Amino acid sequence: MATPSPSFRVVCVPAALAGADGWDRWAREMLRDGEIALLPAEGGLAAIDEVARGLGVLSVAVIRGEPDGERQERTVMDYAQALPLVWVGAGFTEAATGWARDRGPMTLLVETAGPLTDDQRRRIDRFVATLGRQSE
Repeated sequence: MATPSPSFRVVCVPAALAGADGWDRWAREMLRDGEIALLPAEGGLAAIDEVARGLGVLSVAVIRGEPDGERQERTVMDYAQALPLVWVGAGFTEAATGWARDRGPMTLLVETAGPLTDDQRRRIDRFVATLGRQSE
């Protein structure tokens, strides 16, 4: 049975998900029509493993690490391709903000240095719901 193509992508560090109460249930529901890719971060493979287990998946995509922030942003932009994107990060450069604003597919930038707050999760839920309504 073929896996359906995702309708959007999510990129974040593992710590943005893991650590918040109920993150696993929320993330599984939010990703029902999307796919996630994790950025390398503190915690290494153990943190990635925690997210994969919480999501109930055997594997999870990892965005390659780059030697500097500018190149890391470019790699995430390339990964997004033509799909809508939820990008969670500690901060974004003017170049990333401009790219997100000007690209055709919808893009949501969420700034956080730790686990997503309830307000940030609701913001992501609204974004994903909007994508779902557009595809109907």
